[in-house]
Amino acid sequence: MPDIPDPGSARAMIQQLLQPWQRSIQDPAEAQREVLHGLLQSYAKTDYGEIHGAHNIDGVEDYRQAFPSSTYDDYKPLVDRVMAGEIGVLLSEEPVGWAITRGTTAGTSKFIPMTATDLKMRVSAGRAMLNFVAETGRYDLFAGVNLNLNFPSTVGRIRVGDRDLEYGYSSGIYTKFVSASTPIRSVPTQEAIDALGGGKTSQDWERRFEFAYLHCKDLNVTLVGGVCPTAIEFGRYLKKKHGVYPRDLWKTQIMTLGSTPGVNTRFQASLNALYGPAAIREIYGATEGIFGQQQNAHRAWVPNYDQYLFEVQTRSGLKMLHEMRPGEMGGLIVSTPILPRYRINDLILALRPPYFRCIGRERWWTPLHYVWDELSTMNLGRL
Repeated sequence: MPDIPDPGSARAMIQQLLQPWQRSIQDPAEAQREVLHGLLQSYAKTDYGEIHGAHNIDGVEDYRQAFPSSTYDDYKPLVDRVMAGEIGVLLSEEPVGWAITRGTTAGTSKFIPMTATDLKMRVSAGRAMLNFVAETGRYDLFAGVNLNLNFPSTVGRIRVGDRDLEYGYSSGIYTKFVSASTPIRSVPTQEAIDALGGGKTSQDWERRFEFAYLHCKDLNVTLVGGVCPTAIEFGRYLKKKHGVYPRDLWKTQIMTLGSTPGVNTRFQASLNALYGPAAIREIYGATEGIFGQQQNAHRAWVPNYDQYLFEVQTRSGLKMLHEMRPGEMGGLIVSTPILPRYRINDLILALRPPYFRCIGRERWWTPLHYVWDELSTMNLGRL
């Protein structure tokens, strides 16, 4: 069993990793100005940025005038050119791999290039877990393991110019790099999951679930991270196949989950019934990046203001995410190192600062579904 790290050194490490995020929450306007400045320096090195005058922009209003809000379909011709080897049309540095979506756009998976800079930012998926340890003092969490139920980080290879690069699912990619950057190891390893293949049938998932069970049944699982519906399906699989729930095997401290709205409202009862009284912490991310995570017991996520630029299209006009009023909704536009002013098609609800929820895709019925879920779970918008 791994040793519990010295609390003093662990506290210093955690604080170092969390400080940029915490500082940005205190002054989101300044943090967003700094992020925009850094992004523009990167965009100016690309053909797309040069066409839109990235080197002449001074402030968010100029940025909005110069760069259009764009969807994946708008960017796809440029992404295709990057695949063909024209790296500089959209990227300021060489791609190191590709993330693909589990969902579809026009019937096909989205392919998002990743660079070294972009990949470092995705490690922020570990912030929810680290903040939990900092708040509770549960450094014994690091003596356990993270139950890895994620999709494969490597599914195949793409020819990009004269190089072959791996592509895979973002949840597996996040796990691989977060595990390398935090003091808790994931079991099974992401490489072992990758070796099982990238199939998505029920048989493929039962094979992964059995593999995870065999590797973890005698270990101290203190953390479960990844995709919320997958964690629920695994718990049901264990009961059906082995006659036990996860709560019968492990005393899980925390679950850091994402990929669906309502992680800690709509799904909380099911998760705790399967895994016991673990803390539930939501991760808000997508194939394009990790945009926020739950900071504490308040059941909403807090943006990574220190990494991405966030705008929202609301009924009252375009504004910065941190300018939203409590109760206001809007469609998210996020700027990443790869994609300037990317319309991600998510509908965001502002609660009291600095808390937000993604309530679903940008559809007319999404607010109605959200209200129904809140009423049926007796949450009624409560943090």
